[in-house]
Amino acid sequence: MNATPHPNSETVQAANGYAGDVSPALAWAWVQAGEAVLVDVRTDAEREWVGIVPGAQPLAWKQWPGMAMNREFDEEIQALGADGKKLVLLCRSGVRSIAAALRATELGLVAYNILEGFEGNVDADVHRGQTGGWKFHGLPWRQN
Repeated sequence: MNATPHPNSETVQAANGYAGDVSPALAWAWVQAGEAVLVDVRTDAEREWVGIVPGAQPLAWKQWPGMAMNREFDEEIQALGADGKKLVLLCRSGVRSIAAALRATELGLVAYNILEGFEGNVDADVHRGQTGGWKFHGLPWRQN
């Protein structure tokens, strides 16, 4: 599948408190090379209604309704990172995945945030998926 290159797609952008920010394309390259585990930290509802990345590990940072913290997050993220691979974290727009990357790092794991998330930021018409994100860049995903 051909993906639209992201600016700086081959570089890691520095971040405070976690390993860094990476483009969707770089995250996917790491996953395909067996260097990283893709962790989808969106809610179960988001994955069900909006779509999933095949092979991504579902682990909500917060859950709908009410966006309550996932009480199992720490235990499950530690299990996903137990083999020492990088963790690349994906949410809707790249905000919750920063919080999740910070927590994973506090737990001793190597965690990166995927810039733009699954759907990207809103455009001038308040629509997602038009200016950035995993789907926008043509990376693998499917509707449930």
